[in-house]
Order: sequence, then structure tokens, then C-alpha cells
Amino acid sequence: QAPLVESGGGLVQPGGSLRLSCAASFSIFNFYHMDWYRQTPGKERELVAAIATGGQTNYADSVKGRFTISRDNAKNTMYLQMNSLKPEDTAVYFCNARPVMASMPHYWGRGTQVTVSS
Repeated sequence: QAPLVESGGGLVQPGGSLRLSCAASFSIFNFYHMDWYRQTPGKERELVAAIATGGQTNYADSVKGRFTISRDNAKNTMYLQMNSLKPEDTAVYFCNARPVMASMPHYWGRGTQVTVSS
């Protein structure tokens, strides 16, 4: 089983909303800082939002006020609520798990496609 599995992507019209989920199969989820990244063809992967083990959050300027990152440690799951979506939000969205200790493994999901188009 893949350590991180994203879901919730799809096609949505501009102004619409989507909620992405990232389910972790490893048991010490609360020892990982979690991130959402996105990537479009020909561009580098960019950080969209991050949530620390203690719940502190950070966002890219391009999504502030529109996206909300959250986590449920009891369910080993992270979420990204995306509102007021724009065509420029179209990308493959990846979740990333950064361990609190360097000796622990680092995980990436395989991504979920989000397309914002009329």
C-alpha cells in the first residue's frame, strides 16, 4: 500500500470548490509535517500550503484566503479545502510528509489532477 494517497481532484468551473484528501498508511502520522504541492507541465513543483505537527499553517501568496489546509491525526489524513478556484489553479496536486527527525522516511504521494475550466 502506498504510504500517501491523494483523492478529491477533478474538473470544476472557475469560482467553484474542491476538497482534496491525503490519506497516510503509516502509523506515526502525527510525527510528520504535511504539505500540499502542485505542478504544471514544464514548471517546477511549488509549495501551496503546509501544516506542522502542532497545527501551524503556511500558504503560498497565490492561495491565501482561498485555500485551507487541515489535518486529522486520528484519521491519518490531511485535507486541502480549495474555494474560489481559478484556471491558474489547474495542476497536479501532491501531498508530502516531512518527518520531524531526519532518521525517519520522507514520503510523497502520486498526485491528483485538478482542472479549473468552464
